[in-house]
Amino acid sequence: MTREAASRPSLPESVGGMLEDFRAGFGLEIRAWHVVGGDLVPVFPAGASGPPGPTGRRFRVSAAGGPPLEVQVEAGAPAAAEVLRAALERTSELAGGIAACEVQLSERRDEIGLLFSISETLASVLDLQEAAQRILEEGVRVLGAEKGSLWVYSADDDLLRLAASVGGDDARAWIPVGDDASVTARTFRAARPVTEEVRAQSGRESDCGRTGEKEVRVAVPIRYAPASGPARTIGVLNLIGSRNHSRSAPGDRRVLVAVANQIGAALEMHRLLRENMARGRVAREMELAHDLQMKLLPKVPRIPGIEAAARVFPTESVAGDFYQIIPLSEGRIGVMIGDVSGHGFPAALIMALVMSAAAIYAEQGAAPAKVLEYVDRAIGDELESTEMYLSLCYCVLSPHEATITYSNAGHPHAFVVSPHGRHQRLFATDPPMGTGKPPYGEATVNWSRGEDLLLLFTDGLSDTLARGLST
Repeated sequence: MTREAASRPSLPESVGGMLEDFRAGFGLEIRAWHVVGGDLVPVFPAGASGPPGPTGRRFRVSAAGGPPLEVQVEAGAPAAAEVLRAALERTSELAGGIAACEVQLSERRDEIGLLFSISETLASVLDLQEAAQRILEEGVRVLGAEKGSLWVYSADDDLLRLAASVGGDDARAWIPVGDDASVTARTFRAARPVTEEVRAQSGRESDCGRTGEKEVRVAVPIRYAPASGPARTIGVLNLIGSRNHSRSAPGDRRVLVAVANQIGAALEMHRLLRENMARGRVAREMELAHDLQMKLLPKVPRIPGIEAAARVFPTESVAGDFYQIIPLSEGRIGVMIGDVSGHGFPAALIMALVMSAAAIYAEQGAAPAKVLEYVDRAIGDELESTEMYLSLCYCVLSPHEATITYSNAGHPHAFVVSPHGRHQRLFATDPPMGTGKPPYGEATVNWSRGEDLLLLFTDGLSDTLARGLST
């Protein structure tokens, strides 16, 4: 049975050329039809029509990527017909191979373009979530998948967290790494690609069929290999289903591995970039805090008949050590030193509160024990909430009475040194603030103006001396 088509299916150029060469070279009458759904559609020679004749040698040749070809060679040339049949079969086979190669080259071209696209995305987008979404969308499109997801490992809580999703692959935002029911978690733990058949999600259709039909999930670990040290898995890339069943699954997996490795390098780059930016920001903030803290520490005032000096070398950018020298009425001098536990911003903030409160109460002429009591009331809640404590020693020098009255809340480094090198320690009258409660005690020691030295320092000096002696 034959039929005429409005637009005849074309012959491959190599097949049409061979038929023409045999017709012209051997002077044979050759006709050919495409077999389409049981019908014969004339395709050679051009303009031919009608069914095959009653005589002649007829044979059928399979055509890769197209309908079979029915050929009739005039009677009386069986040898030529057999040679033509063999040549057409070989030509068709070669044409099919070439077509397959062209398809694969086209796919590889798309895949190479995908890798370049990923590189451009990673270079231009600093936001990791936006970059992950763009990369996944492009990967799903190029590889012909229906759905996909990209998961990133969070070491803080040992979870795989969803960074990007296309087509509603998974409604969850995170997956425990130890979840045996999850292909994603198993892929992460195994650190190798996993291919499984899963059932289509409810309410969705795919090329595999309706809900309940099986579709293929390919899960590939996202790996990062540092310049030194072993490679580690930092996430998982999933693709589910296929809109193009002619693609090569092994080829897709190779591309997925390449994409996953590139994503792994990008994730690590983003992590290092964020850490560097955070470190730089913290360094700038610490430098600013250090400058502000140094400005909070007062200059040593000029006091007639008294030689006074102070020096601060913080071991970190900001710390909790401080001092104050406060001229009081009747020629007296208030000298305070303190050390907040810990370092960094919390200690510096407590230090600023203490200095402000202590200066107010000391300038009012309150006794050392009362000053400490007022300070405790002012900052006690902050010390409790931050779980910090404060050693604080406040001395009032009375040159006319040749005494030092002091209150010492757990500060270990307070001494009166005589001209002959003998020293007297100003022992603590109370535990550090934050560990004890008011009222605070007082003590008095002798002090000769112009002869004795009041020496106060924090543990930074003693620690430095101890390290020097140990080396």
